[in-house]
Amino acid sequence: MYTRRAVLLLALLLATAGPVRAAGPQLQHFATAKLTIVTAGGRHSFTVELAETPAQMEQGLMFRRSLAPDAGMLFDFKEPTMATMWMHNTLIPLDMLFVDQHGRIVNIAQRAVPESDQTIAAAAPVRAVIELNGGTAERLGIKPGDRVLYPIFGGAS
Repeated sequence: MYTRRAVLLLALLLATAGPVRAAGPQLQHFATAKLTIVTAGGRHSFTVELAETPAQMEQGLMFRRSLAPDAGMLFDFKEPTMATMWMHNTLIPLDMLFVDQHGRIVNIAQRAVPESDQTIAAAAPVRAVIELNGGTAERLGIKPGDRVLYPIFGGAS
């Protein structure tokens, strides 16, 4: 009788406890915005997801299997910093554009290797990093010195 009562009590507790969630990453949601990169060949517009919180910055583009050709992610560090990035749990190759506080591209890491834990660093202090599909910088002729138009850099998109 005691065992049956314990089982009934356990069943009642489980029924009222609510759903049990599996342990794992809590995927972040990102706002989007438009930005423009001005190159010698013209203006190129992108819709970027905004990584603004520490949790969003940590996740970045992890776990994505694809990215639209005109999409990307903007990591805003709020002030100039010697930013370092990596590709942990990132499944697609990315171009990383390191951008100074004035909106100038400082350096570009092209086609970063998916799932690599190797750090990728800015060549100088940067305000932000923009991640695009791997090969985009080469395809569009984006180079260091090109300008990014977006409000945090003092220019509209």
